[in-house]
Amino acid sequence: MPRIHGCDVYRVAMPRGRRPESVLVRLAGGDAVGWGEMAVPGGSGDPGRGWADIEERMAPAVVGLEWDRPEDVSAAADFGAREAAAAIDTACWDLWCRTRGLPLAHALGGTRTSIVTGSRISPEPALDTVAARVNRAVGAGHTRVTLDIRPGWDIEPVRTIRQAYPALALVADAGHAYTESPEHMAVLEGLDAYGLAAIERPFPAGDLAAHARLQLRVGTAVAPAVGDLETLDAALRLDAGRALHLRLDRLGGLTAARSAHDLAYAAGWDVWCSGCGAFGIGQAAAVALAALPGCTLPSDVTDPAGGPVFVTPPVRSSGGVVGVPLTQPGLGHEVDEERIERLATRRLRLSA
Repeated sequence: MPRIHGCDVYRVAMPRGRRPESVLVRLAGGDAVGWGEMAVPGGSGDPGRGWADIEERMAPAVVGLEWDRPEDVSAAADFGAREAAAAIDTACWDLWCRTRGLPLAHALGGTRTSIVTGSRISPEPALDTVAARVNRAVGAGHTRVTLDIRPGWDIEPVRTIRQAYPALALVADAGHAYTESPEHMAVLEGLDAYGLAAIERPFPAGDLAAHARLQLRVGTAVAPAVGDLETLDAALRLDAGRALHLRLDRLGGLTAARSAHDLAYAAGWDVWCSGCGAFGIGQAAAVALAALPGCTLPSDVTDPAGGPVFVTPPVRSSGGVVGVPLTQPGLGHEVDEERIERLATRRLRLSA
């Protein structure tokens, strides 16, 4: 592999006042370039540690680095913030695959030619609004919906959606909001009656023992939050769940996410993926990851329909299915570099 001779970093905001922002990473080596993406949390306008970690640690570590495979980069560099590490790691994989003429999905070990898609529904003040949003998601072809729940907003919305869509794969994401109090446990056990695909993040992230106790009491798969391989290994040993939500930003990139997939797949857990950011690069990486054989549940991998397009072809579903790019190397999408340059509000450029 040629050395990485350049790293460009862009902070980019959607045009016309749209909220999403991302930090995009472009790595150059030989005659190829690779791209990665880090979402700015919650449209806050603050990239947090991510930009500083890339500027001060990660970009200087990778520029000029000798490497044979993407795993060598994550092993050699002190990556810091996982969201920023995910952008660098994804760009390394994209660059490596483009240099070798390999589709990213195949390089990771993917076996699927298409991905069945899901969607997430945020809390709403009225059940009618939730039902309407789920109806739009199902009408668009999505076959899994994740419904955010909170204490006091849990059984009723789940019951409403299940009655309307008996066959829909439904995940209830509790956002770490529950405890093992009798009232909360009664609710979590009550969700077992609605044929959920998973109860995601019911308890605080570090309390795997509570997740294990809940898993003993319900037939629904519990999906604890997993931010690193050590946590996943502990969850597997404790039987603290049976489902894993693979998030590139939470795990620090494709290298760690693929390892997490392999561990969960070997244990018989269900797996689904989601992308990060709104500029198509994070979604394209998630499509490649979701092509792995253990990704058994529909994944959140599509761009918002109707939004600006920064990668060609856009990462969008047709009838709830996204094709895995297998005829083009790397992510399989061309990035609109000119448009990103125009929209960038902050830039960093390092060269060997």
